[in-house]
Amino acid sequence: MGRVKYAARNIMFGYVSNIITLLLNAILRYVFIMRLDETLLGINSTYTNILSVLSLAELGVGTAINFSLYAPVAKGDREKVKAYMQFYKKAYRMIAFIVAAVGLILVPFLKYIIKDPIGIDSTQDLINFYLIFLFNTVSSYFVAYKYSLPNAEQKNYIQSNVITITKIVTTLVQTIVILATSSFYGYLISASVIELAQKIFANIYLNYKYPYLKEKNVEKLTKEETSDIKRKTGALVCHKVGDVARLQTDSIIISGFINVAMSGMVDNYNMVISSVSNFVNIIFNSVISSFGNLIATESREKQYNMFCIYRFFASWIYGFSAVGFYILLTPLIKLWLGDKWILPGAVIAAILIDYYFKGERVVLSNYKTAAGVFEQDKYLPLVQGAVNLVISVVLVIKIGLIGVYIGTIVSGLLANIIRPVIIYRVCFERKATSYFYDTVRYAAVIILAAACCVLCSNIFMKEVTIASFAVMIVIITLVFNGIFLIFFGGTAEFRYLFAIFRDKAYAVVNRLHR
Repeated sequence: MGRVKYAARNIMFGYVSNIITLLLNAILRYVFIMRLDETLLGINSTYTNILSVLSLAELGVGTAINFSLYAPVAKGDREKVKAYMQFYKKAYRMIAFIVAAVGLILVPFLKYIIKDPIGIDSTQDLINFYLIFLFNTVSSYFVAYKYSLPNAEQKNYIQSNVITITKIVTTLVQTIVILATSSFYGYLISASVIELAQKIFANIYLNYKYPYLKEKNVEKLTKEETSDIKRKTGALVCHKVGDVARLQTDSIIISGFINVAMSGMVDNYNMVISSVSNFVNIIFNSVISSFGNLIATESREKQYNMFCIYRFFASWIYGFSAVGFYILLTPLIKLWLGDKWILPGAVIAAILIDYYFKGERVVLSNYKTAAGVFEQDKYLPLVQGAVNLVISVVLVIKIGLIGVYIGTIVSGLLANIIRPVIIYRVCFERKATSYFYDTVRYAAVIILAAACCVLCSNIFMKEVTIASFAVMIVIITLVFNGIFLIFFGGTAEFRYLFAIFRDKAYAVVNRLHR
């Protein structure tokens, strides 16, 4: 099966997964808010982010080994695959123990992180909730590493399918538990039990699919291969530390400096954005392994052309979704949860500005990962993390919630400027002038399309109703994409994407006629 077919299959299964989980998450969040309260919602969000910070212990080992797997998988070198997977297994078991230890050390400090936990009668409850989250995170390390092999084979859909089935069962059970008991303990424990069963099943399934992973006669990696992993991991340590400081601390800062309930309000918006943007991310994350294969087998010119197509499509899709979010997100929250959960417009704008530029960074980060370019910018995330923490903490004290997101935007833009220069020099042996020229072109057209869409919303959505909301979805889709096609429909990037879509459409039609 070719790279395009693998990517298409990964995208298809990813979309099915996200459609299902999006609907179930919306139902679960509504039931959660109706039966529990905003404090527990904020605790749920904050603890999720704390455990994301603890994932720092992984320190890029998985990314480094995933990159190392592309070549032996492409060549069918089973013995080398076994050697890397054995190394990976030992590393992740050690990481699990480190995460558990650091997680337990944090227990006495929870009372300082969770500000104003209204309705929580006992500090012991805060600790118990946290320990359940910690258990879920630690247990994942004992099986997660095995997914690297099917992913290196461009079969990301295997992991997507397992996660989808688990999510369906978990969400349904949690909804029933909340409706029956209104218990946050029941909500957490039911998910923990189901996820543990999923990990056991996934381990059995992957052992069955790749029986040679259980073989005892495993050669050791050479000193050069081990050194290469350590060197890449060393560079990724800086990336991990900086990314965690920049991406995973917003909820913790909001909880600690404003209150934990505000963290829950923000999480409603983030849940919608992340649920919908997962549809976007599937496309771009599904081709990482295909890019790894491309880089291992094709010329620099071919790699560059594919990168430009990848980047063009990202600007289009992230721009379209950012504009849609800006106009429709607040009306959706009103229809779904009520006026009580609305955030200020300036905060939403700041979140979405960062969302769009984050989309640009997804392209850069994914290509860097596939190409194994980890060392050249290893200190950049540390600088970003420091800038984010300083600006966010200073501004949240002075101007409140929007200050947190100003820090996130400023720190993120550093990567949008520096990483293209590195990738173009190292991967393509070119200057990045064309990249920044395209950035300005794409942004200008997106701003024009956004202005037209806002004007339409002022006309067609004076009142927020389900009908006006549906009408605006259609209008934004037609107006934004129409304007984008007027400016870029004749480019080589669009023609390539259109050819793929046309061929897929013909293939589907032909199957239906058989």
